Amino acid sequence: MFIGYVAVAVVAAAMNVWAASLDFRRAEMAVANAGKVEVPPSWLLPLGALKVAGAIGLIVGIAVPLIGVAAAIGLVLFFVCAVFAHLRVGWYSTLPFPIAFLLFAVVALVLRLAMAGNLWDLSPHL
Repeated sequence: MFIGYVAVAVVAAAMNVWAASLDFRRAEMAVANAGKVEVPPSWLLPLGALKVAGAIGLIVGIAVPLIGVAAAIGLVLFFVCAVFAHLRVGWYSTLPFPIAFLLFAVVALVLRLAMAGNLWDLSPHL
């Protein structure tokens, strides 16, 4: 199960770092997507920062279960909001993207919780 968590955490972290890089660069795709779901372009930097924080938390969560759980919960909440933002404006064609990010965050959370034991134990679990 540990190897599964590591694999999911690394892939989810990479996905979020990639998405955040688009936000930070204000890539045309990121600006267009934000506009389509009625999110102001000025929110791209903070949204990118949340994605990077989640990615870092997932990686740190490999060794520190509490951080991994917190990061996964944060990403689940983030992408639930992203899915609802798409649904709110009726933009279904790109809905698979936030759903994929959400699913990776949910799987990371479930795997981390399944093997966490005592979340307050901050010793490395490698």
